Amino acid sequence: MHLFGRVVLPALALLPPAIADAQERADLILVNGVIHTMDPQRPSADAMAAIGGEIIAIGSSSELLASWRGPDTVVIDVGGKAVLPGLIDAHGHVMGLGTALRTLDLVGTDSAEEVAAIVAAEAAEREAGEWILGRGWDQNDWEVKEFPTRELLDRAAPENPVFLSRVDGHAVWVNTPALEAAGVTGDTPDPEGGRIERGDSGEPTGILVDNAEGLVFVAIPEPDHDELAARLQAAEDAMAAVGLTGVHVMGADSVDVKLYREWASEGRLKQRLVVYLSDGATVQWWNEGGAASTAETEKFLVRGVKFYADGALGSRGAALLEPYSDDPGNRGLYVTDPDTLTERVARAVEHGLQPAIHAIGDAGVRAALEAIEAAVRSSSPPAPCGGTSTGRCEAASDLRPRIEHSQVIALEDIPRYARSGIIASYQPTHATSDMYWAEDRVGPERIQGAYAWRRMRETGAHLACGSDFPVESPNPFFGIYAAVTRQDQEGWPEGGWRPEERMTREEALACFTRDAAWAAGMEDEVGTLSVGKRADFIVVDQDPLVAPEEDLWKIRVLRTVIDGVTVYEAGEGTPDGEPSGR
Repeated sequence: MHLFGRVVLPALALLPPAIADAQERADLILVNGVIHTMDPQRPSADAMAAIGGEIIAIGSSSELLASWRGPDTVVIDVGGKAVLPGLIDAHGHVMGLGTALRTLDLVGTDSAEEVAAIVAAEAAEREAGEWILGRGWDQNDWEVKEFPTRELLDRAAPENPVFLSRVDGHAVWVNTPALEAAGVTGDTPDPEGGRIERGDSGEPTGILVDNAEGLVFVAIPEPDHDELAARLQAAEDAMAAVGLTGVHVMGADSVDVKLYREWASEGRLKQRLVVYLSDGATVQWWNEGGAASTAETEKFLVRGVKFYADGALGSRGAALLEPYSDDPGNRGLYVTDPDTLTERVARAVEHGLQPAIHAIGDAGVRAALEAIEAAVRSSSPPAPCGGTSTGRCEAASDLRPRIEHSQVIALEDIPRYARSGIIASYQPTHATSDMYWAEDRVGPERIQGAYAWRRMRETGAHLACGSDFPVESPNPFFGIYAAVTRQDQEGWPEGGWRPEERMTREEALACFTRDAAWAAGMEDEVGTLSVGKRADFIVVDQDPLVAPEEDLWKIRVLRTVIDGVTVYEAGEGTPDGEPSGR
C-alpha cells in the first residue's frame, strides 16, 4: 500500500467507445491531486495525463479519465496530496555529492577533536598508506573558531594520508603524511589564487586554501570506473529522494563528462543534468570536438563553463574591495586573475557557451560583472546595452550569463545584473548557514548588499536557486524554507535574519522550478507542469503554499517522477525523505 495514495488499475470499460476509437491513450494519468503547475496561464488543476513522458493534458480528474484512459494506462490517485513540478537545483556538484556519500561525513561536527576521533576510527580499519578522505568540517561551528592544525590528524592517523575538505570546498585540512606524499614543505610557494597556511616557523600548518588544495589533491589516487559509477548512483538516489528531477552541474571535469555521456547513451541517467564544464576540462573538451555537439540526450546537456573569480567567505578567501572587518589587511583571493578571467569568459562566449562565474566577495562579483560585460561588448554583433525597453543587453539575454553565489555585492553593482542580462544564481541555505558570522566578516555597511535577494529581484534581474550540494544538503525544501523565513531550522532568529530580503513562497518555489529552468535555457521543456512539457513532477506530504512556515523544511517527498516514470517512492526505510548517509 502506498503512503500517499494508491495505484488504480486501468479499466477500459469506463472509457466512452467514441473517444476510445478517436485518440491515443495516455500512459499515465494522475488524479485527485492539488497540482501547482507554476504556469501562470493555468496555475492549478487536480489531474494530469502524459504520453511518452510528455504532458498531454491538464484538467479535472473526471474529464481526463474519460478522455485519456485506456487499457494500459497507469492511473495514480494521490488522495488530495500536493503535486509540484520536478524541482531543479541550479547549482550542485553531483559527483561531489556521490563522493561525500561514500567518504567521511563531517557535517555538524562540534570540534577539531571530534573530527580527529572520526578519522582515528576510520584509520583503525584501513591499511597503512591508504588515503582517508572526508568533507564537511566548519571551524565557524566550533567553540574555537580557528583553523585546525595537522598535529591532531597526525596523532589520529600517523600511517595514513588524510585529506578533509571544509564544508564549502574552499579549504582542506591535511596531515603530515599527506603533505609528504605531495612533496609540500615550508619551501613550497603559494600557488596563484591559493594560500598555504603557515606557522611561525614557516612550515605548513595543514590548512590549504583555494588553489593550494591542488598541491595535495594531485597525489590522491584516482578512483576507478566502478567507484565513480557507485558515486554517481549514490548521488542520483539521494537526489531523487528529495524531489530533484534536474541539476545544473557546476564544474564537471572531463572524467565526469565522459561518465555522464556513458550513462546518458545507455539510458541510465535519472535526473536531467545540465553540465557546466570546469575551466580545466574545457580545453580538452574543445580539442576533442565536444563544442560541435553539446546536446547529447534529453537527460544530458553541456550548456556552459564554470569559472572562479574568488574563494569563499567562511575561509576568508572571498575577494573584497576593502579588508575583512575581522581580519584587517586581508582582502581575500582572486582564484583567477581578473584579466585572465575576462579572456576566458570571452572565449566561452565565442563558442556559444554560457559563462557561470563563481563570485562571493564584492571584488569577486565586480570582476565577474566586468568580465561578462566585456564579453557581451565584444560579441558579434555588439550587444546594444541600455538600448532596449528592458534595459538589458539582448545578446546577453540570449546567452543568459550567470554569477554563481553573488553573496556580497557592492550596492552600486546590484543594478548591473538586470542592466546586463546577468542571472543571479543563489543558494538560499548559504545565508542561513553564514548568518551567525557573516556580518563579522564584512561589517554592518557591506552586509546590506549581502544575500540581498529582494533587493536584486526588485531591479528586474533573473534569479535561479540551488543548494551547492554537498556544501549544503541537496534537499530543496531546506532552501525554500531558508528563502521564505531566513531562519535556521530551530526558528532563529525570530522574524528572520534581515527579513526585508525574504522571498514569498511562490517566488521561492518558482526559483527552484521555472526560474532554474530558464537559467539553463530549458523553459520550453521543464519548470512548469504544462501541456507539451516533460512529465517531471513530485508528490509531497504537505502543500508548500499553505503549510506553516516552520514546517516548510520538513516537507517530505512521497514520489518523484521523471519522464512519466517513478524513480523514487517513499517507504519505511526513508521516514524523513532524506537520503541515507546524510
